[in-house]
Amino acid sequence: MSQPVIESLTPSAGIEGGEVVITCRDFLFSTHDQARVKFDGIETRPISASSTRVIAPIPSNSLVEGGDVWITLESNGSTSEGYSFIAGQKLSENLHPVANPAYDRDNGAIYTTLSGSRGQKVPVSVYKITPDGESEPFLTDIINPTGLAFSPGGEMFITSRYDGSVYRVTPFKEAEEFAHNLGIATGIAFDSEGRMFVGDRTGTVYLVNDIGEATTFATLEPSMAAYHLAFGPDGLLYVTGPSLSSFDSVMRIRPDGEAERFFTGLGRPQGLAFDQKGNLYVTASRRGHRGVVKITPDAEAEMVVAGIGLVGLCFDDQGNMVLASNREIFSVPLGIEGYWPF
Repeated sequence: MSQPVIESLTPSAGIEGGEVVITCRDFLFSTHDQARVKFDGIETRPISASSTRVIAPIPSNSLVEGGDVWITLESNGSTSEGYSFIAGQKLSENLHPVANPAYDRDNGAIYTTLSGSRGQKVPVSVYKITPDGESEPFLTDIINPTGLAFSPGGEMFITSRYDGSVYRVTPFKEAEEFAHNLGIATGIAFDSEGRMFVGDRTGTVYLVNDIGEATTFATLEPSMAAYHLAFGPDGLLYVTGPSLSSFDSVMRIRPDGEAERFFTGLGRPQGLAFDQKGNLYVTASRRGHRGVVKITPDAEAEMVVAGIGLVGLCFDDQGNMVLASNREIFSVPLGIEGYWPF
């Protein structure tokens, strides 16, 4: 009997619940329950299987510590050789992020939100995940915290989609209003000059000066969920705003506020971040698969991390991609150097 052979994985990294497409040969079985896929010995039931192609979900109990795991195929008593796969580690759960997490380069901590439903006041608004993986309450007094970003000076700013404000966090962990009347304020980003940009999901991107005064920078189509913002190495502002379409675009805004389509063909694109080479990473669906899509400066795209329910991402200083689902935070050791505008 022929031994099954794994030829490739798409993508080659993922978090629990994500789907991996396994291209193979000689994967022979008589009935579907004889086709088995294992991640470091943890069995998962294929979603679909043939002799040359298998789609398998990533089991949760295979990702306790993350890092390299081995995928094998088993059928009719024959097992393939292992194929390397990068698994993400769960850092925290029982959260409610709705945008990118934020990484503090000064202390190595990750910050994320418990945003809640519209108008809901939750006991803890923002959580801090320490470098050793401990999750602890950080802020308690913002309703519907949404976007998080650090300024060049190291100050944390948070948008609230509830009251249309941006809050600045003081050294005493108190949130003070910095800017207001910003519509349904969602995404937030700083450019290389330290200027703040805030996305109002009803159709406006604001430029906010250093005393909290806002002017309209660009106008886009409204989003059903949020605007997500990130500056690239080219100095341009990139924006996603998911709609009901499965063919949404990543928009690119020039310094004069002129918006253009950079890439089209994503389902529900949300959080986004760049690496030092100018590659853009977006949490989205593409061609029926969900996770993180990598888009090169030449607008070539591929799925690089499998995952479900993803809303945002960022990079830390150790080459890890930090992913936020709508309930959890994961770290995926991809060895990518993230881009920082300042």
